[in-house]
Amino acid sequence: MTNPLTQTPTWSALSDHAAATRGTHLRDLFAADPRRFATLSIEAEGLLLDYSKQRVTTETLRLLRELWRAADVAGWQARLAAGEAINHTEHRAVLHHALRHQHCTPVLFEGRDVMPDVRRVLAHIKSFCDAIHGRHWRGATGEPITDIVNIGIGGSDLGPRMATQALAAHRHRDVKVHYVANLDGADLAMTLADLQPRTTLFVVASKTFTTQETMQNAHSARAWLVAALGEAAVERHFVAVSTNLKEVAAFGIDTANAFEFWDWVGGRFSLWSAIGLPLALAVGFDNFVRLLEGAAAMDRHFREAPVEENLPATLALLDVWNTNFLGAETHAVLPYSQSLGLLPRYLQQLEMESNGKQVGRDGQPVGHATCPVVWGEPGTNGQHAFYQLIHQGGRLIPCDFIAARTADFALPGHHQKLLANCFAQSEALMRGKTLDEARAELASAVPPAPTFLAPYKVFPGNQPSTTLLLPAIEPYTLGQLVALYEQKTFALGALWNLNSFDQWGVEYGKQLASRLLPIIEGKAAATGLDSSTAGLIAACKP
Repeated sequence: MTNPLTQTPTWSALSDHAAATRGTHLRDLFAADPRRFATLSIEAEGLLLDYSKQRVTTETLRLLRELWRAADVAGWQARLAAGEAINHTEHRAVLHHALRHQHCTPVLFEGRDVMPDVRRVLAHIKSFCDAIHGRHWRGATGEPITDIVNIGIGGSDLGPRMATQALAAHRHRDVKVHYVANLDGADLAMTLADLQPRTTLFVVASKTFTTQETMQNAHSARAWLVAALGEAAVERHFVAVSTNLKEVAAFGIDTANAFEFWDWVGGRFSLWSAIGLPLALAVGFDNFVRLLEGAAAMDRHFREAPVEENLPATLALLDVWNTNFLGAETHAVLPYSQSLGLLPRYLQQLEMESNGKQVGRDGQPVGHATCPVVWGEPGTNGQHAFYQLIHQGGRLIPCDFIAARTADFALPGHHQKLLANCFAQSEALMRGKTLDEARAELASAVPPAPTFLAPYKVFPGNQPSTTLLLPAIEPYTLGQLVALYEQKTFALGALWNLNSFDQWGVEYGKQLASRLLPIIEGKAAATGLDSSTAGLIAACKP
């Protein structure tokens, strides 16, 4: 069975509408409607979303919003909020929104309010942050901690790492936080090269405390510490974010220094949990709470705002339009903020691990394209790398431009130029430049430029983009921004009939790696392998 939504009259009407409007250029849409920006922008929760440069009309939006209602996204929102096991392949509820819930109303899981546990762990994070920042927590030699190394991977790394960089302007003056994720020893070795064991604390983030990459790095870090300070130092220089207290204790960590989270917290949605401990240490607990408050405000907006004024809903519907009806295969995220430089990488996991699937909730192929390839870099760096392809490469590449009205690092003369480049790029992608315009430009140059250059200066334009304008890059707005994309991802799963909360594609490679490791180590025979894998293993033997 295909996605039931594709069988609706609205899906067929959107297909016909896409075919009928395919030849319409964005510059013509702007010329025909001087109020296009006012009509096709949303200002909510202090954010401004301008989607007037998307290849949509009011009729497109009417049909897309009909699709939203046909998919019963509101019903899926209610199931999520009620603690139903909407992650049906793993029989798990999805309650990461409880981690930032700001009201006294309960959040139920199997009939029990989870909020007392959430608040207990938050209090644990606060007391630990107070101990580190107040220099009450001392290492084995009695010295205060100056460097924190978070050891995790995937959701236990990308979220806090991205947010720590994003909030660099708010970092705590006495503590520097580092992140190690890659199994490649170079990641850990280069991080430790400039650190002192006596003033370094490690946060080992693994729900099961068995994740291969994380535990290999943790054991290597432990060996580094023990070589300098001895076995007894481990419990003063390691804490854990885990639920497997037996393994935590076996490692040598005092279980009183293990920070809990729960099965209803998916890895790529776990920034708001104890996985955010290194972020709280980097920017202070009060700023961590502000992050949670911003996310909670976006959750409330997503639940309560009508679809016509709903920020996550609008982003999700535009993705459906561009992917399923215009044929886009990629999506560029272009933050004009160096602080948000890791956001595209974070969104790659959030969106592609969630919705990079072709099997629907009924176990059958959905029958259409789903998540596009998400990629990007901060502006203006990207302008000197891949923007050439977006402008003249002949591919449809929808773009999200993200900027802040005010700078988080206010060096004179920088921010205005940054905004000018951001707005100019979205205009150029929309407008393009015709052959006649290129010829006129060359003729008016002083001295006149060679006319043979005209074809090279033609820009097709008509590239769809959205611009999201934040007041500033600070904890509250970062919480809003991340929750905005989380809710968009959830909505797309509902529209595409996907379970956005499992990741079986990640597991297969891990299974094969477990089978190959004994062969590479020389502990098992190389039997049953394809010739390529066998040849590569043989080539690595001494």
